[in-house]
Amino acid sequence: MSDPLAVIAQFPGVPEAVDEARQAVDRLYRHRVLRRASPAVSAESSLRGARASAAIEGTDVTLDALRREEVHDPLVQGALRASAEMGRLGPTWRKAPRQVLARLHTVAAAGLTEQASLGRPRSSDEAPDPLSLGPAPGAADTATRMESLLTLLERPTKAPAIVLAAVVHGELAVLRPFGSADGVVARAAGRLTLVEYGLDPKSLVAVEVGHLEPDYAEALRAYLTGTPEGVATWVQHCASAVTLGVRETTAICEALQRG
Repeated sequence: MSDPLAVIAQFPGVPEAVDEARQAVDRLYRHRVLRRASPAVSAESSLRGARASAAIEGTDVTLDALRREEVHDPLVQGALRASAEMGRLGPTWRKAPRQVLARLHTVAAAGLTEQASLGRPRSSDEAPDPLSLGPAPGAADTATRMESLLTLLERPTKAPAIVLAAVVHGELAVLRPFGSADGVVARAAGRLTLVEYGLDPKSLVAVEVGHLEPDYAEALRAYLTGTPEGVATWVQHCASAVTLGVRETTAICEALQRG
């Protein structure tokens, strides 16, 4: 059986970037604060991740405002709900990814689209383009590619979790399968993949903060080319986002250690 993810994992620059990210995660997991405060670190990481995911879509709010529950913007609230939902969806992700994506969209897009559209693939050939990636594929082409992605998730692979997460994230971000809150869903699914496929089982890494880097949209455009170089650029960006997310979480740990 072919293993396309394993092929991607060997593209130039990818093994080194993945290895650097894995080592960063390993160092984070040895932090002494996690012996007593792992749930608190995970909760704070999720909050920062949700804030960052909304900011990428153009709605930037402060952490203090989120903590005081002063923010009622539907996109921000959707990102918070998607982040909170990940803990409950993890065990289902490997077995029923379609169901998980529908649920993530239902919680992320509430208040942004019609109730009847929540959790359902878009039927229109048009979709919002907040990152200026260009027109989304038509509804029929999107459905075909989504089936391929879901099949890929069900197959065994020797590729690292970062590579699988990058492909999941990239496909959802460029296909925009629901037509609303697709970026939030893509980043949530990417993080969920890192958790459920073993890189970050405690969901500590604030990977969405790493995606706030200015080259996020540029890296997605590279992925859109479909060339080995373009896909490698995107996977390297995702690996870098993990490394930067580890830096953010380490700062959380240090703050807790100082009390």
